[in-house]
Amino acid sequence: MQLVVARIGRAHGIKGEVTVEVRTDEPELRLAPGAVLATEPAAAGPLTIETGRVHSGRLLLRFAGVADRTAAEALRNLLLIAEVDPEVLPEDEDEYYDHQLMDLDVVTKDGEEIGRITEISHLPSQDLFIVERPDGSEVMIPFVEEIVTEIDLEEQRAVIDPPPGLIDDVIDDQADSDEAADGSGGSGASSRDES
Repeated sequence: MQLVVARIGRAHGIKGEVTVEVRTDEPELRLAPGAVLATEPAAAGPLTIETGRVHSGRLLLRFAGVADRTAAEALRNLLLIAEVDPEVLPEDEDEYYDHQLMDLDVVTKDGEEIGRITEISHLPSQDLFIVERPDGSEVMIPFVEEIVTEIDLEEQRAVIDPPPGLIDDVIDDQADSDEAADGSGGSGASSRDES
């Protein structure tokens, strides 16, 4: 199975190094010198890591055959993909590979069905579950311990305890559009603070 482990950023210096946005919890394993990685788009790869180092908090890599800044710039925005045994799990029991979380049902701690995880977005500050609701709309749920209280891989579900407004606004917006569509319209009253 293939996993995206990094995205190549800008060239660094004149000797072919590039900055790398790490997308794995195991960079010392996946992005070590000698590692051969597929790329997306595939035509640019495979790439073999020649050297790696941390500079000012950023990982810098140099690949075999990439000897100058021009060649390094040509790699910008490529995704680096590692081949991973699907049976191998992360060492920490609170860590998951994306493929383990995809298609999990998302329910609240009270049992209310929210939807199904269709995508995981890896942002610098935190990861987000992109959840498709039964009506086709999407909601983003931060993958943080305070909100995602349980991952049950056997039952194929993620249990959440959302703060007010995270899911409620989506539910309220859907209810309002359903009422408008069926003509009931609710109270018809709304207010907007115009300061």
